[in-house]
Amino acid sequence: MKNIYLAGAAAVALSIGAVAYASQPAFSPRSDTYKQLELFGNVLAIVQQDYVVPVDSKKLINAALEGMLASLDPHSNYLSDDDYTDLKEKTRGSYGGIGLEVTGEDGAVKVVTPMDDTPAQKAGIESGDYITAIDGTSILGLPLNDAISKMKGEPNTKLTVTIVRTGKDAPFDVPLTREIIVVKSVKTRMEGDYGYLRIASFSETTANDAKTQLADLIAKNPNMKGLVLDLRNNPGGLLEQSVGVADLFLDGGEIVSQRGRDPKDIIRYQAKKGDMLNGKPIVVLTNPGTASAAEIVSGALQDQKRATIVGLTTFGKGSVQSVIDLGDNRAVKLTTARYYTPSGRSIQKTGIEPDLEVAMSKEQAKYIATAAMQYTEAAYGNALDADEGKVRRSAHAVQEVPPDDFDTKTGDFELTRALDVLKYNGDVKLAAAHPRGTKLADSDLVDKPGAKIEAKMKAATPAGTVSGSSSSSSAASAEKK
Repeated sequence: MKNIYLAGAAAVALSIGAVAYASQPAFSPRSDTYKQLELFGNVLAIVQQDYVVPVDSKKLINAALEGMLASLDPHSNYLSDDDYTDLKEKTRGSYGGIGLEVTGEDGAVKVVTPMDDTPAQKAGIESGDYITAIDGTSILGLPLNDAISKMKGEPNTKLTVTIVRTGKDAPFDVPLTREIIVVKSVKTRMEGDYGYLRIASFSETTANDAKTQLADLIAKNPNMKGLVLDLRNNPGGLLEQSVGVADLFLDGGEIVSQRGRDPKDIIRYQAKKGDMLNGKPIVVLTNPGTASAAEIVSGALQDQKRATIVGLTTFGKGSVQSVIDLGDNRAVKLTTARYYTPSGRSIQKTGIEPDLEVAMSKEQAKYIATAAMQYTEAAYGNALDADEGKVRRSAHAVQEVPPDDFDTKTGDFELTRALDVLKYNGDVKLAAAHPRGTKLADSDLVDKPGAKIEAKMKAATPAGTVSGSSSSSSAASAEKK
């Protein structure tokens, strides 16, 4: 059996590296653990014998394994044959679906982020949306994997998802057409005198693709004065790829460290010599959808004083999962470590705070100003604590929001402010002293949503339908579909 190190996005794998899997612990017949396992066997036998209809023992045991691991934290879970196959396919960057990262929460499917250039993004589905029904049938209470299966299908087939969105009074339907999703994780272009590098996720070729495309951009624009690295709504991915991307801009030093239960169990990742931009200023764009591997890059460049962070505080996914191969194409995904930025920060639950806090719109700023509306790692009831006991910054007024005359439908205010920072040669204090935006006025918060999301989800359940299972899947690792 093998152990694969992961720590994905609110979500998937961080790194892949096979190591020897430790032998299973032996339990003495006198131990409490042995007695509990015996109890489990007795209960299973009673269900098999006396339940009102015949049961599938394999499904019962799978459900027990899923529940046991999900009780640990949002990212530990049991991977059945189909789940394990899906996980391995995701890191290769191509799969079928509608292009969402999702997780299970309170019996509903919650959107982590829509992926670039996919049906879900084009239809306007947003991070933090709840999907409560598919094709008119409620999925409330349905295990996450079952809900995901309902959203999969052949390319060019249609489905309709029912969305509950914070700030909207009523649920609404979104029609979609399934496609083969090919993740294009790297894009480049010029923004005036400055380069723009968008990384949407960290799959198997991201670091090499970023290096190749950035080199081509520099070759075509030798007078490029700096770079915007856009990591907004990047849910994470492979650790080795995030290390490779950070290494493109550093001339040595630590990128990230990984620390497990044993204080001596530390793995450090170091940058090699060679900065592709030769010290030219860099601004990294982040938001609450920036998670895991994307936070590694953000934290490394911020701590090493190599980049300025503009945007909003990141998701706060600072834990590492190991995928332990059990054979027969089954595995356990288990949280085994936290990761730390070069200065020693554990950003689990707290996230990376920007040097210049900027919201895309007043609506987004309202989310930050209302604690109940924020979707981050800290929102999970069983999330692993930050190692130093730090807490995420509470609800507050964002430093800058777009002015009233800024068209947020056609313009990108966070990018505008990032370019301002570059024009000041990376000096965030000068950029902050010359704001283009404003803060939210008290009147902007008068109409902030107050209805409970649970009530909205119930209202979104189509009449005459029955939800799948009364127990929800809270294995909160995000899945792509």
